Amino acid sequence: MPVNDLDLLVRAALEAGRIATGHWRNDPQVWDKPGHQGPVTEADLAIDTALREMLVTARPDYGWLSEETEDSMDRLEAERVFIVDPLDGTRAFVKGERSFSHVLAVAEAGEVIAAAVFLPMLDRMFTAVRGEGAALNGAPIRHSGRAGLEGATMLAARPALQPEFWSRRPPMVDLHSRPSLAYRQCLVAQGRFDAMLTLRDSWHWDLAAGALILEEAGAVVTDRRGRPLQFNTPQPQSPGILAAPPALHAELLARLA
Repeated sequence: MPVNDLDLLVRAALEAGRIATGHWRNDPQVWDKPGHQGPVTEADLAIDTALREMLVTARPDYGWLSEETEDSMDRLEAERVFIVDPLDGTRAFVKGERSFSHVLAVAEAGEVIAAAVFLPMLDRMFTAVRGEGAALNGAPIRHSGRAGLEGATMLAARPALQPEFWSRRPPMVDLHSRPSLAYRQCLVAQGRFDAMLTLRDSWHWDLAAGALILEEAGAVVTDRRGRPLQFNTPQPQSPGILAAPPALHAELLARLA
């Protein structure tokens, strides 16, 4: 991997933040995506255009996968691919909340090798390079180290604790939420929360960058069935995500139905 891939992602994330800041709380245009896929704003589209121009110009041989760009199977032929969510947490962005993020990753042979997640309104830049650890604003981060499930802090949607998803009763956890899926991953990587769980099928642009940040912070990251995540597949979705320190991940996985 070129040593400056992460530098490129960080520069692009900062530019995404600059564009988002110009639209935030400034009454951006909003449209509903077809198929109940949620809202998209003029900021999402402007950021997507800017990121693609910046990143693909710098790495013309890389493939491209973004939430806001029509997918092309050409990406499957590329040795490396950018996986991008221009604005994760669009609903929060529209409401004028601060916890939206820009999510950028480079994947090679199904594995993410560089990642950046930037929350411009909170001034938090999470980064990772495979084999080199994870950081927040340049300082190393690590998972919480928690082993016991009962009483653990978990980022998940409330329906995830419905009894039908668990082999016995649902675990007694301290449940929290954040609108950006990537930010949830980073908060577990940082050790501010013990675990995160999403049972619904999830798009790769929501998962890729945060998955590497979690792994490089020492957490175990799998889909909801305990299988490793693979990226840049023909259908760019994974069956949910489960991430936690090793012992806690094992207990959660054992308890899931």
